[in-house]
Amino acid sequence: MREYARLYIDGAWQVPSGQGMAEVIDPATEQAIGRVPLGAEADVERAVMAARRAFDGWSRTPSSVRAGYIRALVAQLKNRAAQMAEVITDELGMPVQWCQAVQVEGPIAGLEQYAELAGLMDEVREVGNSLVYREAVGVCAFINPWNYPLHQMIGKLAPALAAGCTVVVKPSQETPLHAFVLAEMIDAIGLPAGVFNLVSGPGAKVGEALARHPQVDMVSFTGSTGAGVRVAQAAAPTVKRVCLELGGKSPLLITADADLHAAVRYGVQDVMINSGQTCTALTRMLLPASRYAEALEIAEAETRALVMGDPRDPASFLGPMCSAGQRRTVLDYIRQGQEEGARLLCGGDHGGFERGFYVAPTLFADVDNRMRIAQEEIFGPVLCLIPYADEAQALALANDSPFGLSSAVWAGSREHGLALARQIRAGQCFINGGGFNYRAPFGGYKQSGNGREWGEEGLAEFVEVKAVQC
Repeated sequence: MREYARLYIDGAWQVPSGQGMAEVIDPATEQAIGRVPLGAEADVERAVMAARRAFDGWSRTPSSVRAGYIRALVAQLKNRAAQMAEVITDELGMPVQWCQAVQVEGPIAGLEQYAELAGLMDEVREVGNSLVYREAVGVCAFINPWNYPLHQMIGKLAPALAAGCTVVVKPSQETPLHAFVLAEMIDAIGLPAGVFNLVSGPGAKVGEALARHPQVDMVSFTGSTGAGVRVAQAAAPTVKRVCLELGGKSPLLITADADLHAAVRYGVQDVMINSGQTCTALTRMLLPASRYAEALEIAEAETRALVMGDPRDPASFLGPMCSAGQRRTVLDYIRQGQEEGARLLCGGDHGGFERGFYVAPTLFADVDNRMRIAQEEIFGPVLCLIPYADEAQALALANDSPFGLSSAVWAGSREHGLALARQIRAGQCFINGGGFNYRAPFGGYKQSGNGREWGEEGLAEFVEVKAVQC
């Protein structure tokens, strides 16, 4: 049992104003594994004002010094990587074979680049008789998701520290423990008081208070589109900057000349990692009608071969859903898919587990793109297989979505894939299994949000630009 009774505010562990504690549940055993404080609006007030007091000094700190703190945090994360991965597996249920690499090592690599990018804040551009400066945007509020908790936290925190911003962080109630471990690391490196503040608690109370606070200059939110709209509405009266990374219903367009076995296998695994609880998951597989029957056989064989089990067992490819509520949501969508007329190839149940929030990896064939299971984000291990007649129709299907976070193309050549990728309305596209790049911008089109994370574009979200005429 990991228990934290205090919040991290103004460089110290402080007794919360809020009453009560929230239990953290292991989704594989349904047993409590931790407790964290339920913060209140008074805690938000203390944290925001601590960040406000720290801002002037931190934003004027030389970029080389800020870079030094970033490197020190990288060292802390590397030293405690195994512990952090264990904590996230316990609270999220992602199997250990993925957790170390995806949930911990990836964010460390993403964080490390900002020690270098901090120097961009010193550059001055001359435009005619003007000098153009970069300055930190101010006090930032981060409202984090539960599915990739450290990953999304670092995606916000790293550029904010590099730019010279101060921050108040609210982790998800489902997976808050990693944030307290991170706060311990930040305390250990001696980051100046008030630069980083941690307030846990419900989104309706703590998150909304952060979004509407007049002393918060920017709010960055990762989560569902509906919740993102509410955050933007709360932030609107104070005209603060809002960065939203929201839902997705991403297509994988497989061409007739593609390596079908490699492409389908890639698509199945992409969705089932983290039990489908991935905003970029390629949950709509678009298949040429001429090879559709063959693709269904490959997809079903690959899906049935995946091992679902104890997330602490390295043999498990996927574990449970994060919560009982998320499992109910996913099972409801599976029932809806069957009612809409989609053909269930496999999965659709608890997978034989009597305990734990498990949903078996599920395939739907003969899906019409107008069905709810093809239009709405299910956020579970559910893949829709959709046939198309030609590439014009495939592109129309790919773009027939309210979302535009990610996409993928698997084609017979890189050039063919690139030609299709440029026609898909999404913030990123993976061609023939290309890997995630932390130096490239990440973010969505349409209802998948606005703003970008990672790389130079991620830093730009935390920057105000000033022109001085002389």
